[in-house]
Amino acid sequence: MTGKRSSFKKEHPLEKRQAEASRIRNKYPDRIPVIVERAEKSDIPDIDKKKYLVPADLTVGQFVFVIRKRIKLSAEKAIFIFVRNVLPPTAAMMSAIYDEHKDDDGFLYLTYSGENTFGDLHSRLVACDCLSVA
Repeated sequence: MTGKRSSFKKEHPLEKRQAEASRIRNKYPDRIPVIVERAEKSDIPDIDKKKYLVPADLTVGQFVFVIRKRIKLSAEKAIFIFVRNVLPPTAAMMSAIYDEHKDDDGFLYLTYSGENTFGDLHSRLVACDCLSVA
């Protein structure tokens, strides 16, 4: 996250979140429970839905497309998705991101922003391009 506590975490106690994530994973083993929240101070509109059940074989890039559509973001506007303040590779599978970055409560927390607020964009894009070519 962006240093602040997720509003989803503030609104729901840990035990409830853990129970829900566990129930979801048991009922839908091929899906990942994901919480998507707008970064603080982002100029991108707030999303209408924060909780998603994402197919494990979806790539980060495909999920970004889903988020863009939910926000109704125009094509010329950039959007960046962060996992624990890091821009994940667009070719990475959501299952791999989940396995590496899931929270103690069992959810994967993603933050979106209209600008790259965490680090050098150019070096990250070069790394993403190299990974997505393969």
